[in-house]
Amino acid sequence: MFKPLAWLFSAAALRFVPLCGVAIGIGMGLATAAHARQPPSQPPQQQPPQAQPQEGLPQQDLPRLQLQAGLHLLTVQVASTPAQRNTGLMWRRSMPNNEGMWFVFDAPAIQCFWMKNTFLPLTAAFVADDGRIVNLADMQPLSERSHCSAEPVRFVLEMHQGWFAQRGIEAGQRLRGAPFAAAAPTR
Repeated sequence: MFKPLAWLFSAAALRFVPLCGVAIGIGMGLATAAHARQPPSQPPQQQPPQAQPQEGLPQQDLPRLQLQAGLHLLTVQVASTPAQRNTGLMWRRSMPNNEGMWFVFDAPAIQCFWMKNTFLPLTAAFVADDGRIVNLADMQPLSERSHCSAEPVRFVLEMHQGWFAQRGIEAGQRLRGAPFAAAAPTR
């Protein structure tokens, strides 16, 4: 309900009386008076903005994460914003052998990927919340053909084409790492 501002100002004026340079709250106690003298709170520190990809330039400065596939450790760049996910590995001409890109979506859904402006042949692993690889899809460079998850997933891992096959990693196996800690079985 709307209250006239004159009432608000008069009530505020009656709450505090300066005495010997110290504000004492009338009927509110010394704790309220001390709180009233504190400087106004500072706005919360904002996180530095995440790197936004630029058209025609590869994104190589994304946050990194370690995952484990079988006995193999891999380092992945994390694409978590819509702009980062849309750019993915576009424009990249090379990538270390045990590195890839980890796409994180807000909620599980059928995820579809293509290779527009992507020069590296890749395999996409569509990954469930518990780390289970739902399905794998080999993708050809510069193709606009869609490759989709077989069921709703929140994660997609892109690695060099053949990386999973060369290591005997197939659909149904689980990745391990921080993204799956909450889904780990309890014992």
